[in-house]
Amino acid sequence: MSAPPTSMAGQMMRRRPVIGAPVAHGASDHLKRSIGTFQLTLFGVGATVGTGIFLVLQEAVPEAGPAVLVSFVLAGVAAGLSALCYAEMASAVPVSGSTYSYAYTTMGEFVAMGVAACLLLEYGVSMSATSIGWGGYLNQLLDDVFGFRIPQALTSAPWGENPGIMNLTATLLIVMCGLLLIRGASESALVNTIMVIIKLAVLALFVAVAFTAFTTDHFAGFWDKGFAGITAAAGSIFFTFIGLDAVSTAGDEVKNPQKTMPRAILGALVVVASVYILVAFAGLGTQSADEFGSEEQSEAGLAVILTNILHGQTWASTILSFGAVISIFSVTLVVMYGQTRILFAMGRDGLLPSMFARVNSHTMTPINNTIVVALVTGTLAGFVPLDYLWDLVSIGTLVAFIVVSAGVVLLRVREPDLPRSFKVPGYPVTPVLSIIACLFVLYGLPAVTWLWFSVWVGAVLLFYLLWGRRHSALNDGGDGYIPGAAAGEDDVMTGHPEDRA
Repeated sequence: MSAPPTSMAGQMMRRRPVIGAPVAHGASDHLKRSIGTFQLTLFGVGATVGTGIFLVLQEAVPEAGPAVLVSFVLAGVAAGLSALCYAEMASAVPVSGSTYSYAYTTMGEFVAMGVAACLLLEYGVSMSATSIGWGGYLNQLLDDVFGFRIPQALTSAPWGENPGIMNLTATLLIVMCGLLLIRGASESALVNTIMVIIKLAVLALFVAVAFTAFTTDHFAGFWDKGFAGITAAAGSIFFTFIGLDAVSTAGDEVKNPQKTMPRAILGALVVVASVYILVAFAGLGTQSADEFGSEEQSEAGLAVILTNILHGQTWASTILSFGAVISIFSVTLVVMYGQTRILFAMGRDGLLPSMFARVNSHTMTPINNTIVVALVTGTLAGFVPLDYLWDLVSIGTLVAFIVVSAGVVLLRVREPDLPRSFKVPGYPVTPVLSIIACLFVLYGLPAVTWLWFSVWVGAVLLFYLLWGRRHSALNDGGDGYIPGAAAGEDDVMTGHPEDRA
């Protein structure tokens, strides 16, 4: 290995090797590979099919009218462009860390730290804000089944429109997810698989009941809202696809990652897009577009539709509430998993203290950072109303999408012979279109969101300049090496430095 750069500029621009990346002193160099293609696909579905599909029609249909179906297709295509780029990067750089690891390999250490800031913000805020809504759906379900509700003082933060003591239900959800992740990745993947199947079955129930009241009359005036309405709705819908990034955080725990990860990313995209379009089509066929914007449907639109179809019977809406409770649990679990693996990758690279990359010898999971993530996000969810920070999640995700698309081009130029089990079709047009689509959506976000985003990223980059660059594993080669995409299967499975001596 060549001598490490000593100047600050050299340290900021150095890139992590695709093959044989060093491991920071005191960090574990591998996790247990136990996740297959089907379970990983459902990781992506679990992180993406959340409360969004239960609520997005109420926001999108008034903007586009019946042509919201076109909006779903446009959003799916935009997300698909990014998914194709993720698939190639995941096959070329099959390690944990998602876009952070891809940026480190293609754009250098400083950019990677900025991307890490985006991901940690995206995952942390998303997890905390999503868990906040769990108590509302849980209360609805408890009320429907048992006639009992958890007191409002225990389902609301001390600050906000309806202050309480703390959002105990949100904190409890995060603690449960943390305990499950500590048990092991395979156990978490199994639970997520069960929950995803349940929520897909619940949405299938909605579609089946909705088709009993389906009429094409509700598609009259299909194009009345015009192209502007279609694109506005597509922007709202696009954010319901952002969970696809979670698949790429599992690179170190996937069997045969070069083939499994691209298949899982694209498989999750197909499942999610199909479910969204089918639910939208069924919902639009049951009532006029104007009814979607009514106050009655503002909070539980799909449940209200079913109650109306069944002439006041509530059994179907109760099942939908159960589906929403399961859905939020699944999203929170996968997002927490993703954040802990990003922290693991950063600790292994030396850009965070090595405690974040220590693996329990029994469960083969990074217990330390799971506890840290649960404590931080559980506290935020319990005491801070984070609902208004959703736009920060969007910025973090879109920046990650852009970096991945640009990384595909850079890696093709620098290392054209690197083994790739999947290549982006239509290269280089596809990654360029992906970047343009993400920039278009970013352009519409408010200035105050950009301000808070800049403050957070600036703080993380300052930490890197003061601490991270001095402790990077690239400074002295670390004390081990991570096998890369071109390594043999035996090396990838073991990952022990003594096996590669």
